[in-house]
Amino acid sequence: MRQMENDPMSCAFFEARAALERGETPVGAVIVRNGEIVSRAGNQTLQDKDPTAHAEILAIRSACRTLGSERLTGSDLYVTLEPCAMCAAAISFARIRRLYWAAPDPKGGAVEHGPRFFAQSTCHHAPELYGGIRESESADMLRRFFAARR
Repeated sequence: MRQMENDPMSCAFFEARAALERGETPVGAVIVRNGEIVSRAGNQTLQDKDPTAHAEILAIRSACRTLGSERLTGSDLYVTLEPCAMCAAAISFARIRRLYWAAPDPKGGAVEHGPRFFAQSTCHHAPELYGGIRESESADMLRRFFAARR
């Protein structure tokens, strides 16, 4: 585990920018436990040829390996975009304590938008939710990325 160099959301933005440089959708995620970064990742769906290689999933997998457990109880996840349904399910199953995200995702998000995963009666665990942290910074990066691809 590494001591946080910056605040966790800044580290998530670092990972998002690294994903952008690789030509990936610029989303970054960081998992923190007891004030230390346990894992960090950016999207790698193109690089890995894997539709599940979202930043959140990669960060969860890495944190579970690092901590030697399939549960991340007491851990917090910081991500630069509202998680999709797949990532929300993984967050729930991993028992993440708190979820912080930057930009909302009206099209693909599943926390405040779409299925609102954590509000469903079938959801096993719902983390504390905190959205809109540095929202405009993330939204601008994503807007520029998708505009360049059109």
